[in-house]
Amino acid sequence: MNSYQLAEDSKLNQPEFVFGVATSSYQIEGGVNLGGRTASIWDTFCRQPGAVDNGDNGDVACDHFHLWQQDIDMIADLGVDAYRLSIAWPRILPRDGELNPQGLNFYQQIIDACHARGVKVFVTLYHWDLPQYLQDKGGWLNRETAYKFAEYAEVVSAHFGDQIDVYTTLNEPFVAAFLGYRWGVHAPGIKGEREGFLASHHMLLGHGLAMPILRRNAPNAKHGIVFNASPSYPLTPSDQGAADYSEAEGYHWFMDPVLKGEYPFEVVERQSDNMPMILAGDLDLISAPVDYVGINYYTRHVCRYNENGDIVNVEQPSAEHTYIGWEIYPQGLTDLLVRIHQRYEDLPPMYITENGAAGNDELKNGEVVDQQRTRYFQTHLEAVDNAIRQGVDIQGYFAWSLMDNFEWAFGYCQRFGIVHVDYQTQKRTLKHSAIAYRNMLLARKQENQ
Repeated sequence: MNSYQLAEDSKLNQPEFVFGVATSSYQIEGGVNLGGRTASIWDTFCRQPGAVDNGDNGDVACDHFHLWQQDIDMIADLGVDAYRLSIAWPRILPRDGELNPQGLNFYQQIIDACHARGVKVFVTLYHWDLPQYLQDKGGWLNRETAYKFAEYAEVVSAHFGDQIDVYTTLNEPFVAAFLGYRWGVHAPGIKGEREGFLASHHMLLGHGLAMPILRRNAPNAKHGIVFNASPSYPLTPSDQGAADYSEAEGYHWFMDPVLKGEYPFEVVERQSDNMPMILAGDLDLISAPVDYVGINYYTRHVCRYNENGDIVNVEQPSAEHTYIGWEIYPQGLTDLLVRIHQRYEDLPPMYITENGAAGNDELKNGEVVDQQRTRYFQTHLEAVDNAIRQGVDIQGYFAWSLMDNFEWAFGYCQRFGIVHVDYQTQKRTLKHSAIAYRNMLLARKQENQ
């Protein structure tokens, strides 16, 4: 397949629909001690024995810190409409209250280069790399961190204003809060039920505090938040309650406060011993209107109750899986988007801000033939189109990821990129999935001229 095929009447063919690629700062930048940057919680976590596969870290990663110019050229040459990146908080505020002009200049150059090539810029303020100096004071377990995030949002948006086309406050607060502070498999590696829910509330509070600041400083930009979500399905009809609760804790817990001004009752009831302190006015702040909601989708869950009444996920061995072991289930993306559309009144437009597949990719004779990923994108683009046909307002799609990178606790063994990276030479090679993406976008632009 040398190009993704969209139906002639597909809404994805409309010129206003945004196609892009996505990355995040810690996963690609490297340069952790350069340009005035100080340590993040991921720099610290990577040095804990056994925390990351192979003892990998983001010290160099894809060396985007030095190679950003060629990377922006590569992005533009793909023909995408937009580039979704994140800003490293400790590169902007390396110490509490101290501004780093070098950090602002680094991102200024990237933003300018994107705009010079006609590429819109979607910026995430928090993609998990909390400054270590804030973690030393409790990190997201400390309510003050929400206010520190608002200060950071003030600095970034005051400098860039409307130069950033779309602002995202948080990326995947579920992962940052639950994997980082509840289950301990991500930075900062804290394990505790109560801690996970407390961190999640403080993150959402930080989002709420930042929204009016962003609107004031960038009145012509769009402002929102990105959630990861997996639809859940019951193994048997008697497991429907398990699937419902899986969705409630998996993404309603994070989306409901933003879009409904309340936490889901079933989670509050089931986790009553672990509920955070919610002060008067918190939910009013958190539920400030957003211009869009980003959805990151990779797979689904199939759930059942075990003999103890606990909810467990059930593997689907007969299904196709990616290299990371996640089931490929494109129908889940359609179902998820329709369920969200039905759940929330006055839902703002949505973007698919991440979607992709990890592969055991090898460079052979100058090529990476990633057939599974190519099929994955084809079927998931069709799934987005199907959701739009059912009335869901979706305005863009971002492939995860632009290039192979540091995949958090999996280190460098999982390759999500549509561009292959040789970590020894830093050579970039477009995989067949990237070539198909480029060809589709080229054909689409020709049709819309």
